[in-house]
Amino acid sequence: MSRLHKFAHVLVIVVVSAVATFAQTSTRDYRRAHEHQILSEFTRLLAIPNVASDRENIRRNALFILEMMQRRGLNPQLLEAKTKDVPPAVFGEWKAPGASHAIVIYAHYDGQPVDPKQWTASPPFQPTWRSAAFESGGKIIALPDNGEINPEWRLYARAASDDKAGVMAILTAFDALRAQGIAPSLNLKFIFEGEEEAGSPHLGEIIDLHKDLLNADAWIICDGPVHQSGRKEVVFGVRGDQNVDVTIYGAKRPLHSGHYGNWAPNPAMLLARLLASMKDDTGRVTIAGWYDGVEPLGDAERHAIAEAPAYDDELRSQLGLARTEGNGKSLLELINQPSLNINGISSGDVGALARNVIPTTATAVLDLRLVKGNDHQRQVLRLIDHIRKRGFFVIDHDATDAERKQHALIAKVIARSGGYNAERTRMDLPISIALIAAVQSTSKDPIVKLPTSGGSLPLSIITDHLRTVTMTVPIANYDNNQHAENENLRLQNLWDGIETLAAVMTIKPKF
Repeated sequence: MSRLHKFAHVLVIVVVSAVATFAQTSTRDYRRAHEHQILSEFTRLLAIPNVASDRENIRRNALFILEMMQRRGLNPQLLEAKTKDVPPAVFGEWKAPGASHAIVIYAHYDGQPVDPKQWTASPPFQPTWRSAAFESGGKIIALPDNGEINPEWRLYARAASDDKAGVMAILTAFDALRAQGIAPSLNLKFIFEGEEEAGSPHLGEIIDLHKDLLNADAWIICDGPVHQSGRKEVVFGVRGDQNVDVTIYGAKRPLHSGHYGNWAPNPAMLLARLLASMKDDTGRVTIAGWYDGVEPLGDAERHAIAEAPAYDDELRSQLGLARTEGNGKSLLELINQPSLNINGISSGDVGALARNVIPTTATAVLDLRLVKGNDHQRQVLRLIDHIRKRGFFVIDHDATDAERKQHALIAKVIARSGGYNAERTRMDLPISIALIAAVQSTSKDPIVKLPTSGGSLPLSIITDHLRTVTMTVPIANYDNNQHAENENLRLQNLWDGIETLAAVMTIKPKF
């Protein structure tokens, strides 16, 4: 490289760094001046129940976000599916004069189902501030009317982190850039989905109906937690997901365990034995073909995993785990393998309601996590084959009297709708490199770059219906209790997320 070329290369780096620093400083200044307004709007959004199956309230969420975007001049609209009574996606756009390229920035506004009895910190849809994490003794506090707010405070509510934090960070980053007169170089499209936690069963339909609006060079997903070390992340893939209900049958009515124990088969025991047959003592799935077809990681992906901070020992200590599965492999290695998890088991009652009975059925909900190369439908078939090999007659309906008389072992297996495959984007694409640089510009510490996250998102649905690539920029704290009771968001993660999303909105990739 000549001296002139070296000088030009250094000059470009300096200019890009200066632009990123200006945008970050401007975004932070805006946020500091508007913290109370930001959090007021955020808590009002969190107070609206958002379980995807609650159609009335889920539409209230969509309309609230629509109003948020209308106030910002984003000319939003609801993207409806043809299927009736489906949660709409909310869409808006920030056009850059003369731009010929676009990116979509995505978050979702629905949340996981809740059991209010398990929320010991506060009710799920009553946003509550605490001085620290509830498990660490954090006390309930009230936000001051004015002045600084402690960034270590936690906000407790369903979807505080997963994923209304993404909605809030995206729209606030837009506010900050527009207020400072910083325009994007790409057309920015914002979409907020209302069925992600239900498996996005209608996202493909919505995309097909609105392709002209949703076509873009890349989709940037704001969802999930940052690395356990606290460092910011860019993630280039997600696991696929498929939930399956397995029900085992016993007698047609509950039986006294003293009168009929050792004679009438207990479906809970039968289910326990069946589930135990699916994994060995190291946690490896024993179902035939489970790991067939897995697409191996490339050199760049393996290098990224090796570069990531080693955090397994700290996690084991925090979580009270004397041992972990995987035969010595790290967490980051294992999330790049397909898995099988038991989400829950139900049969009879426990605690104060426990009775001396042999229950009539036992049900488990299985969570099949997939990696690139797996097919979610084929994994279900492998699961069914395994159950048959264990001697069960497999059905997809409630057992009839005739079936009960004919078959000693009956299993009802239902694959839930909303399953999808894993997706992964190359880390060396121009848009990938530009995204890494944008996120890195907001952090003094080296950011973490991972080929795959442990969670699942409908990225394969997006890429199946659009010619595009997908990448994820998570912002929530890793100990946020997402999907569980007492979900929370550390405030500094929201503040950092706003700056990160502002940097994402000003990227300038070379297509």
